[in-house]
Amino acid sequence: MPTTTIIQLFVFMLAGFVGVQTINRIPPLLHTPLMAATNAISGISLVASLVLAGSGDGVLATTLGATAVGCAMANIVGGFLITDRMLSMFKRTKTAVVDKAEDDASSAVKS
Repeated sequence: MPTTTIIQLFVFMLAGFVGVQTINRIPPLLHTPLMAATNAISGISLVASLVLAGSGDGVLATTLGATAVGCAMANIVGGFLITDRMLSMFKRTKTAVVDKAEDDASSAVKS
């Protein structure tokens, strides 16, 4: 096995370990801002994995590159879906705005 392949496997395993440890230690309050940064980093890793998959350095490099492309795409799409869902929880509905306006109007009349 060439030295480059061993280094690539080591980096792949190290990145997986660091990723799991990072995700497990993030408190829920910081999830949305950090998810946006994670999506940006996943975009960078997607480009790198596309380069690896198309490099033609052997079957193992192509297989690992294709696996990395799939994982990065799943991470990006899932991250955007989760972030969108979390941000939609903070949007005001029309009934909440109307109720607040009615409460403000009734308190102004009482004063």
